[in-house]
Amino acid sequence: MSVHQEEPEPVHVVGIGADGAAGLSQHAQNVVNSAEVLFGSSRQLDLVPGATGQRVAWPTPLLPALPGLLTEHAGRSICVLASGDPMFYGIGATLVKLLGPDRVRIVAHPSSLSLACARMGWPVQETAVVSLVGRPVELLHTRVQPGNRLLVLSSDGGTPDAVAALLRERGFGPSSMTVLSELGSEREQRTTSTADSWEHSAGPLNVIAIECHAAPGARTLPITPGLPDDAFEHDGQLTKRDVRAITLARLAPCPGQLLWDVGAGAGSIAIEWMRSDPSCRAIAIEHREDRAQRITANAKALGVPGIQVITGAVPQALDGLNTPDAIFVGGGGTAPGALESCWAALRPGGRLVVNAVTLELETLVADWYRRIGGELVRISVERAAPIGGFTGWRPAMPVTQWVVDKR
Repeated sequence: MSVHQEEPEPVHVVGIGADGAAGLSQHAQNVVNSAEVLFGSSRQLDLVPGATGQRVAWPTPLLPALPGLLTEHAGRSICVLASGDPMFYGIGATLVKLLGPDRVRIVAHPSSLSLACARMGWPVQETAVVSLVGRPVELLHTRVQPGNRLLVLSSDGGTPDAVAALLRERGFGPSSMTVLSELGSEREQRTTSTADSWEHSAGPLNVIAIECHAAPGARTLPITPGLPDDAFEHDGQLTKRDVRAITLARLAPCPGQLLWDVGAGAGSIAIEWMRSDPSCRAIAIEHREDRAQRITANAKALGVPGIQVITGAVPQALDGLNTPDAIFVGGGGTAPGALESCWAALRPGGRLVVNAVTLELETLVADWYRRIGGELVRISVERAAPIGGFTGWRPAMPVTQWVVDKR
C-alpha cells in the first residue's frame, strides 16, 4: 500500500517598498494577510501593521539560523518580507538555494535599481551595479572607468562618504554623485554633488548613482589582461605584463571559476583572473609572509578584495583547499610533489599552466609534457632601450610555458 506524502507548504517571499503596505499589489496584500507566520526585519514587519500572522524578526546572524527557523514553523503558511525585488541581492535568492525553486513563490516589487534608474533617467541595462552591503568599498575599483554609470547599493549612511573618498583617491573627484534616500516613500530625498565637494549627510537607506569622470592626468586601469607592472607592489617576484597577458589567455577564465595561483609572488595572475569577471574566484598560495601581505594589499587596490591568500609552502599548503577549475604555477614548481599535487587536485576538464624560467623547472616541465602531453611554448620578449647614444633591444628572460587540460 502506497503512502501519500503531503507536499510541504510553499514559502512566499513578498517584496515591499519604503511605502509599506500601501504600495503592495492586491495579490501581495492577500499573501501577507493570509500568512500564519511573517518573517522579516523589524523595520519590514512594521511596514505591515494590519497583518495578523505571528511575527518573527530575523536574528543576527541570519544565515546559520535560517534552516532551523523554517523547520520550526514547517506546516504553517509562511510569508517572508523582503526589501524591493527579493531576487535582487535579496533573501529570495538565498531561500531558492536552500529550498529549491519549487518550494519558493516570489512576489516581486520594483527593486532599488529600477527605482533609481527611473529617477536618474538611466537605462537599466546600461547601468552597472555594485553592492556594498556588508562588502568592502574597494569593490568599486574595477568599475570606476571614464564614462561609466554606476549604481551603488549602500550599507548605511556612511557609505556615500567612503565612496567619495575612494573616487577622489583614484583621481575621479569630478565624478557626479547622486544619493537617493528612502526611495519610493513620501520621505524620498535626492542629493547631488561631485566626489570632490561631497560634504553631505545621508539616511541609512540610500543608493548612490555615479557618473564617472576622471580628473585631467588621472590614471585609469583597463579591465583587459596585462595591467602595467607598476600597478602592483612587488619585490621583483612578478609575472611581467606581456607574459602575464599571454598566461591569462591560456588560463582562459570563465565566470564563477576558481583559480589556484601557486607561488603567487605579488599575486598578479590571481588578481587579474578575478578582475576578468566579478564572479571569478582565486586562491593565492605564497610561502613568504611579506609577499602574502603584499598580495592582499594589491588585491584591495585593484578592486578584488575577496581574494583568498594562503601562507605556506607547497604542496602542504594545498591540502583542504576547494577544487580548482584552473591552476597556475609560477613559483614553487620544483618542490617535491608540487606538480603531482596540483595535477591530482585539478578537476576533470580543468587547465594547468606552468611558467618555467629556471632550467630545473624547465626540465621537470619537459618530462611532464613528454608523459601527459599538452602544449609547450617558449615566450621571448625584447624591449627597446638606450645603448649609448643609440637604441637597441634588451631581452627579458625567456619563459617556457606548459599548458595542459586534464581529461
